[in-house]
Amino acid sequence: MGRLGVTEILVILAVVLLLFGGKKIPELMKGLGSGIKEFKNAAKDDNQPADKKEEKEEEVK
Repeated sequence: MGRLGVTEILVILAVVLLLFGGKKIPELMKGLGSGIKEFKNAAKDDNQPADKKEEKEEEVK
């Protein structure tokens, strides 16, 4: 029950296509991609040492 098979993935894709239509899906994927990129940048910023964060904040100001 843990993994999705090809049939399940196709059914999910068909439902998404029916719900949102063909024109709306590229917009949704673009938004999803930018959200993931933003999350990665935020996670990368959190992993930097505190002194580098302060330098970066001073550059922004």
